[in-house]
Order: sequence, then structure tokens, then C-alpha cells
Amino acid sequence: MSRVVLVGALDTKGVEYAYVRDLLAGAGLRPLLVDAGVRGEPQIRPDVSRSEVARAAGREPREIAALVTRAEALAAMAEGVAALMGSLQDAGEVDAAFGMGGSGALSVLAPGFRVLRLGVPKMIVTTMASGDTRPHVGASDLLLVPSIVDIAGLNTVSRFVLERSVTMLAAQLGRPVPSATGGDGKPMVAASMFGVTTAGVSRACRVLESRGLDVLVFHANGLGGRTLESLAEDGWLSGVLDLTTTELADDLAGGVASAGPDRLTAAGRRGIPQVVSTGALDIVNFGAPETVPEPYRERRLYSHNPTATLMRTDPREAAVLGERLGAKLSAALGPVVLLLPTGGLSALSEPGGTFHWPEADAALERALLESLAPHVAVERSPAAINNPRFGEQAARLLLAELAGKPATP
Repeated sequence: MSRVVLVGALDTKGVEYAYVRDLLAGAGLRPLLVDAGVRGEPQIRPDVSRSEVARAAGREPREIAALVTRAEALAAMAEGVAALMGSLQDAGEVDAAFGMGGSGALSVLAPGFRVLRLGVPKMIVTTMASGDTRPHVGASDLLLVPSIVDIAGLNTVSRFVLERSVTMLAAQLGRPVPSATGGDGKPMVAASMFGVTTAGVSRACRVLESRGLDVLVFHANGLGGRTLESLAEDGWLSGVLDLTTTELADDLAGGVASAGPDRLTAAGRRGIPQVVSTGALDIVNFGAPETVPEPYRERRLYSHNPTATLMRTDPREAAVLGERLGAKLSAALGPVVLLLPTGGLSALSEPGGTFHWPEADAALERALLESLAPHVAVERSPAAINNPRFGEQAARLLLAELAGKPATP
């Protein structure tokens, strides 16, 4: 019987949580009711008290209740929920998680639910399931369900939404959680791709798939890179084909596709074999033309579409990117190969392209090579990154790493 951790503020939503608890039990599931309330008395008896949640965060309940602002108290309880979820997962005591509420509940529950590994059903019924939900969902598979009405008592609509939500959760629990080798037993490999590197990366992926690998492709738009890092950190991946490292450029120059400073760290830290390239490091991403920051307005720009404006990295930025990428690869604990596409970093920087700038490419390569530790292997391709030959070479290098032997030309 699957264990569903049911977390919420039982001082304000006890009636609603009692209803969901009974729905879960009626569906043949085992609810574990956790009180994450802050100040009022719980309306129903939990299985895990708020005192236990507070202590999971290293605090006493009275200490949290005495915090000056509600925001501080909610942040403290969020720490406790996250610590509790981690402990339950380590003990094999959580098969799914469910919660409900508004913005306050979401701020308490979402960080803890994101602790749960990919494939573990995690659902929050909330009034906040619209707009920019990235701060709550992050790189996880957390599902936010619109509550339609406020979570403030039971009525025809709220009962309907909660019943359907529990039904969805139960249906998800009827499916096995995927493993690091997919349901068909194929080892999983992650690949990073962007529109301007699609041709080369796609060719590499087809080669890898023909050799029996399950290839997961991530769009290098910030969220894609964070998700790739998360899967690598959680041990899902057998290898990484990180040919599109453009998110580093956005992180440097303030573009909209930054994956943060931890991009290109998890696979190296976990010792996962990697083949890495400089794909689209010629590009920084912004939105519509009017969103480009004033200092960049006179730079070399390209309108990718009405809502996407690309900026060419200059030689100074390229040198910094080379240093950063070199440091990340040098820190890797596992095998790593750097593959340089000498014919162009993207579809825009090939000879004759809008972003063709040999001096910038040279600055990138020079700083990168000077920053590499001796254990990082370096390979060159005379082709551009979108040339099929480049993709085939990248695939061969990763296959050789996975097999633990040198690549054949």
C-alpha cells in the first residue's frame, strides 16, 4: 500500500485536509498527515506534529511562533518540511506527496516536495497555479493543480477539484517510478541542445540511440540546464553529451537563459562521463528588442523571433567564458573530453553568418585551453557544430568513454 505524505497548515485548513485524508484512504492509499501550521491550534490530529517539523529544521516550535513576521515563520517551516521529506525518502517511507493552499502554503510545501526524486508523484492544489511558477516548480516534476476556488472550506467545486486531484495522484501511483535505466533497461544519457545547435546534436543523439542508449534532450534555456544538473546529481545519468553550453554566456551577461552558477558541475562531481563542447557560447539571449539592456543596445544583435533577441559575445566575454568552462571541466572527477568545433559554435557563427567573429572564437579557445587541467582530454573537429561529422565524432567520444576505451577515428 503506497504511503502518501499529506502536508499542510492544520490550524487553518483542518477540514479540507481531513477530507483529503479520507479520500486517500478510500483509494487504498496510506496517508501520513503532517502539520506545517505556525501559530493556531491544529483542527485535527496529525501523524507528524508541527513540533517535529520545526525540530527537523533545528528549531523549537516556540521559536518559530515567536518570529516577528509571517514570512520568517513560513520560511522556517519550509526548512523543516524539506528536511522531513528528505528523511522520509531516505527511509523509503514516501511514495507520493500532496498539499494544498495559497501562496503561503506553496512557499512552505514546494521546497520540500522538490526534494523528492523524479517520478515520485508530488501535487499541490493551489490558487497560485498560474503565471510564473518557476520559483516553486524549479527543475522538478511538481504538479500544481488550479484550485478554481479558494481553499477555504468544502463546497461543490472544492470537493470536485480535490476528488479529481486525489484520483490523478492514485493513477500516478499505479505506474512504476522510472529508474536510471529506463523501463526498457537502456542506460540514460543527457544531451543539451538549442535551436542553433540542433542539427549537430540531433545527429549525435541518433548515433547514440542506434547503440542502445536512451537519450534525454534538454533545451538549453536555463530550465533545461538546471534539470540536466538535477538528474545528474540524483544519479539518473550514465553519461552527458553537453554540446550546448550557452547558458554560461547568459549567466555571465545577464541573459534570460541562465541556468545559474552551478551549471556544468553535477556530472563532474558525480564522476559521470562527459563530452562537452562550446555550442552557442557565441550567444546571449534576451526577450523582445526593447528588453535588451541599454549597455548592450549597440552590440551585434540578431532577432531570432519577435520575442527573442540574441547578442553576440565579444572577445572579452568569450575569454571569461573560456576560463569559467575550463575551471568547471578541470574540477570533474570522472572522464571528460572537450570537443572544439573549429568551423563555428552555432548556426549563426559559421563563416558568412551574422555572428561570425574569429577574434572572439580565438579568445574563447585560448582562455579555455589555458584553464584546463591535464586530465581533461581535448579533441578538435574541423567542422562546424551543426555538421553531421561533428555530431558523429561527439557520439563516438561518449561511447568510448562509456566503454572505458579510446575513441576510434
